[in-house]
Amino acid sequence: MSVQERKERERAERERLIVATARELAEQQGWDAVTTRRLAERIEYSQPVLYSHFRGKREIVGAVALEGAAEMAAAVRAAARTADGPRARVTTLARAYLDFAAHNPAVYDAMFRLDGGLAFAQEDTPEPLKDAFAALLESLGEVAGAGVQPGLFTEVFWAALHGMATLTRAGRLPPEETERRTELLVDRLAML
Repeated sequence: MSVQERKERERAERERLIVATARELAEQQGWDAVTTRRLAERIEYSQPVLYSHFRGKREIVGAVALEGAAEMAAAVRAAARTADGPRARVTTLARAYLDFAAHNPAVYDAMFRLDGGLAFAQEDTPEPLKDAFAALLESLGEVAGAGVQPGLFTEVFWAALHGMATLTRAGRLPPEETERRTELLVDRLAML
């Protein structure tokens, strides 16, 4: 291994450490607790080293969001693969999405609530975000219905899931009714 390859590997490892530490701190104490000073202390590098990887907290949030999008896509796909038939796939997909949001609140915030400097639904949308949407579209597109654009249907279904996740987490919707809401969403919106 050349010196250059070793330096690139070490740089990638430091970057992963920064992202993992930011994510851990955000999940434990919220995003307000994530500062470059605190991250530098936790990873035992100086702030200039941290800034050599990320220009600031916004880029760190964006990196966490991209990591989260890849994880969510994998979770949704894995869940959908376990189900037989369109109704079971859509129900399982919805549960996987809501479970991901509930079990990863800081990551979910990085993905959808905080400014990570990422473009959504545009030409320059990063691949992990496009893939997370594609993971939803793969199962939802087949149930869009006649004359309904699959992408548009997926956006509406996704918006409903996001609303359920966000409102439940904020205490606006009782969590014990999540399963019934999910069934209603699948029955009425997907008409399955």
